[in-house]
Amino acid sequence: MRNPIDIPVERDTDGFLVHPSDWSKDIARQLASEWNKLELTDEHFKVIDFMRSFFEEEQIIPDVRDVAKFMAEEMNISKKEAKKILFKLFPHGYMQQGCQVAGMRRPRAWSVG
Repeated sequence: MRNPIDIPVERDTDGFLVHPSDWSKDIARQLASEWNKLELTDEHFKVIDFMRSFFEEEQIIPDVRDVAKFMAEEMNISKKEAKKILFKLFPHGYMQQGCQVAGMRRPRAWSVG
């Protein structure tokens, strides 16, 4: 496992980036390491890259349904199975852990799909 770098970034009281533009893959690894040593894989980064692209285009954080649909299409599986995989990738929850590691601001609505 790579040692996380201590990169100073401004965060809110819940640990989300105040400025999502500060995000980088190294910062994602740093944030993930705070979650019981979550080690990010290519699978994580596929989801994170989708989340960041979706946000860039739509100016809203994708909810679980959006991510599950993306994963289902990418992996040629059902949305139900994709959602199970998503929650294995981010065991502390997509909206809390996934969005934080992806460098999103704290979501206002916590729709879990």
